[in-house]
Amino acid sequence: MDRPLNVLFLCTGNSARSIIAEAILNRLGAGKFRGYSGGSQPKGEVNPYTIALLKSLNHDTSTLRSKSWSEFAKPGAPRLDFVFTVCDNAAGEVCPIWPGQPMTAHWGIADPAAVQGADDGKRRAFLKAFSELSTRINLFMSLPIGKLDRLVLKKKLDEIGRVGRESPVA
Repeated sequence: MDRPLNVLFLCTGNSARSIIAEAILNRLGAGKFRGYSGGSQPKGEVNPYTIALLKSLNHDTSTLRSKSWSEFAKPGAPRLDFVFTVCDNAAGEVCPIWPGQPMTAHWGIADPAAVQGADDGKRRAFLKAFSELSTRINLFMSLPIGKLDRLVLKKKLDEIGRVGRESPVA
């Protein structure tokens, strides 16, 4: 591939899980992958716990923002190679038509922003989401993408989405 593969992570609010996934992929996949995120109903701001977690792990947060997924269906948007939903709500929603027919999969992660109570519990929930997304992104990046046909690749992407919920990827 003569360019990085573009990956869009989708969630409803685009304030926590999809933003975390974007940050992880952009750090781990530098040069090979480029992460983006969007939401069907963006909150308009990134969750403060998301920013605090990412900063504590030395991630650059300067370009992170809550935005609509429709930005990526417009002319001039990056050509998407993969689109992953990372929250249960976005999995069943009608998505825009993505130019170029990217590979899609659902990688549902529990919503850390839904956790109620003390700050420590909220921080643990965000760290758990980060850990689960990091595991899945590392598995994704280890796939021999250029050597797999679309059906096999789709099966592997779906298996990655079940990691932590069922049996691990074979």
